[in-house]
Amino acid sequence: MPIQPHAEAHRPPAAIERWSTDAVPPAQRLDYWVGAVCEGFLEMEVTSPQARHFDATLESAPLGTPELGIGVNRVRGSAQDVYRTRRAIERSRSNFYYLLCKTDTAWSVEQEGRSARMLPGDAVLVDSRRSYAFHFVQSADTISLELPTAWVESWLPDAPGQLACRIDGSAGWGSVLSRFVQQLTPEAASAPPLPPRLLADQLGGLLALATGPGVAAAVEPGARAALRRRVLEATRERHAEPGLTAEAVARELGISQR
Repeated sequence: MPIQPHAEAHRPPAAIERWSTDAVPPAQRLDYWVGAVCEGFLEMEVTSPQARHFDATLESAPLGTPELGIGVNRVRGSAQDVYRTRRAIERSRSNFYYLLCKTDTAWSVEQEGRSARMLPGDAVLVDSRRSYAFHFVQSADTISLELPTAWVESWLPDAPGQLACRIDGSAGWGSVLSRFVQQLTPEAASAPPLPPRLLADQLGGLLALATGPGVAAAVEPGARAALRRRVLEATRERHAEPGLTAEAVARELGISQR
């Protein structure tokens, strides 16, 4: 019997919100951009060596329902330095982890006393509850995924230890994660090719694989094999369910998604 597409895949396309400095005269564009970032993204401070000729756009769309809580953002524009300050954190109503991937030029990131030089295609995780700085030396063209803190920490038990650590986008699982993130544009989030929860599971699994060996190495061989059998059996029994997710299988077995 053919598998019916999940209802989530037939939701009307979500609206893509867009902010552009084209809306104001050149002299006002950097100030407008700071306001647009604070309204549509997160409260931050922005400076630019190209202030007199500044231009930028921000496009944003949710992935799935508000309950899923994942946002997809694409920033394009001039060179800039972005600062998440303690004052901005204190004024924020909500906070998230952000996974960033930039494919055109190198840039750098600082958080938690760490700094990393990012090469095109690399990815990095930051936490908006802590101060950070981004230095986009040539351009700011970036995909930035807004991720709920509890969701990230369900996949990465040591998420704070991963902050501002470069995820190599050219090798191993980091390259798979990078390609996935590059495809997860606001357009893809607005009209997802698969149920959003399946895409979220893929993202969480790839993030876990790309940031470390995983918890399986810490499990006794016999227990690991038994757990693997339970997961496989549950998956075989339910594989024909439309929109089956890792969360559903984990809930049935009483284990974490990771």
